[in-house]
Amino acid sequence: MIQLTLSEIAAAVSGALHLGTSGADASSTVSGLSYTDSREVVSGGIFFAKPGETTDGHLFAPQAAAAGAALLVVERVLTEQAAVPQIVVADVVVALGALATEVVARVHALGSLQVVGITGSNGKTTTKNLLASILGRVGETVAPKESFNNEVGAPVTMLQVTEATRFLVSEMGAAHIGDIARLVKMARPDIGVVLKVGLAHAGEYGGIEKTAIAKSEMVTDLPSSGVAVLNVDDPRVSAMAEKTSAGEVLWFGLGQNAAGQPAQVTARDIDLTADGTSFTLVLPGGAEARVAFKVIGEHHVMNALAAAASAHALGVGIADIVAGLEAVTRAERWRMEVLGGRDGVTVINDAYNASPDSMAAALRTLAKLKRPGARAIAIVGEMAELGEYSGEEHDKVGLDVVVLGIDRLIVVGEGARRVHVSAMREGTFFSDESQYVETVDEAYDLVMGMVQPGDTILVKSSKVSGLRFLGDRLGESLS
Repeated sequence: MIQLTLSEIAAAVSGALHLGTSGADASSTVSGLSYTDSREVVSGGIFFAKPGETTDGHLFAPQAAAAGAALLVVERVLTEQAAVPQIVVADVVVALGALATEVVARVHALGSLQVVGITGSNGKTTTKNLLASILGRVGETVAPKESFNNEVGAPVTMLQVTEATRFLVSEMGAAHIGDIARLVKMARPDIGVVLKVGLAHAGEYGGIEKTAIAKSEMVTDLPSSGVAVLNVDDPRVSAMAEKTSAGEVLWFGLGQNAAGQPAQVTARDIDLTADGTSFTLVLPGGAEARVAFKVIGEHHVMNALAAAASAHALGVGIADIVAGLEAVTRAERWRMEVLGGRDGVTVINDAYNASPDSMAAALRTLAKLKRPGARAIAIVGEMAELGEYSGEEHDKVGLDVVVLGIDRLIVVGEGARRVHVSAMREGTFFSDESQYVETVDEAYDLVMGMVQPGDTILVKSSKVSGLRFLGDRLGESLS
């Protein structure tokens, strides 16, 4: 974080400064990183005592102080921590966002910082990782760890910028309309990226059209000097070109939109193997280069194109774009992560998130990676947060498994039972080809009892199902 005085921080968060017995005064400066987890605090950091659903961050202020916190942001004065300066605010989460807004604005005003905001129903974290890899070759880059993309994680990342930061990559997720708009106001992106509008979290939004409204918040308030990077293949994303205030729209994808607008950043000659996905990257102006992309799955090519388009808009050359893409060895932990290897068995652990789009893409990848003479095995758990769409979308998964010719299906947990029922209803699966189990342990025993040399195994579900740990366990046992 940039250096700010205690009085400047208090003003930014609309809080009351309490110096206590700390020996500091209002002009004392703080430049450490910000934390909402006392276990991560390091000396000189700021601890935001965020109340939670099951506990209260104020209870962990002593640990933060013991770790060397230079400032506590709290909702009530903690008299027992009088030796550490405190700023009392009405809402710690709101204060966190307010400080992030102030810090980013100050660095932005220096003229050297460029901000990229990324949203979409699928692919945000992968695209963020790819873009950070590219931009890190050009200048100091700040990007979220893991999926820090909500009202807490996003500002914590933003607060890492300093005067030396050249690029801030901000992943922006949402559960409700207005969430992305708030994050956009904090970061003020120069480039806004919308990847896809799908059914992920549609149950929370109240339908896919409301999801589209929420995602469009990424580009509606871009500056006139900004660039909207949009997926030409998704009609709902393509329609956002009419809503953006950005001076330029840069299209990425594999085809063209309904108006006949072709992708300006695209890929051709895509080749999928268990070692990765190679393709020829084509940029505006005709520049092109072959990319040996180590992340498997054709759907991740779209994420690579979004990252390449964003980097191109920032003036990065094709050589650095290709090198950055090729340096990424996996999308993210538990996302199309390749494990195993014993007797030619491949385990693909993709069980951190699951939506109808990502489930279909993962199953297509499994079918394409199936080795001649060997089998494709899909282990499927629940796709969460689909609301009224849940039943029919799980039915479609069972149909996809059959249509794609996947040899074995194991469905885990009551939330996904309809996948098994749907596959069996198609009439082409025998009783041992689709099996339903209640627990992860049952699934593990079943797979270990049936696995054969050369099999390719996909583990796919939402995080709540816990199948990512099953994927890890299978990967270790079959390595």
